[in-house]
Amino acid sequence: MTVQVGDKAPAGRFHVINADGPGSVSTDELFGGKKVVVFSVPGAFTPTCSKEHLPGFIDNADAIRAKGVDTIACMAVNDMFVMDAWGASAGAGDKVLMLADGNGTYTAALGLELDGSGFGLGTRGQRFAMVVDDGVITQLHVEAPMEFKVSSAESILEKL
Repeated sequence: MTVQVGDKAPAGRFHVINADGPGSVSTDELFGGKKVVVFSVPGAFTPTCSKEHLPGFIDNADAIRAKGVDTIACMAVNDMFVMDAWGASAGAGDKVLMLADGNGTYTAALGLELDGSGFGLGTRGQRFAMVVDDGVITQLHVEAPMEFKVSSAESILEKL
């Protein structure tokens, strides 16, 4: 079942690359006492994700933070090394936290899986954005198949 606005974000853990190398961050650490925008992409280095979705959040990071957001995070069903390389190539720096959900465990807990096997991608995450305030989902914007509108940085900025 897909999470809904008003639900507590499921507990979980993401893999990240930090200054000391491979690491992880729990949802308690990520969401506890903070307002977080999380956007999910079907895959790192894929066309819409690389040309529009991630760059939009990088470009609008300051404006989004000015609306009271503590953290902007990008998640995908990719490994932490791919997410780190993608963030570095896009210039994410400290503007967007790159979260790897390598096995799709967190995506499944959200109920937002995507069957990308027709494109040779296996199970991935749907394209969406959510706002989580102290662990509670206050906004959830899931894209229709093959669309990129409601989860864009610009759309989220308007809704904050």
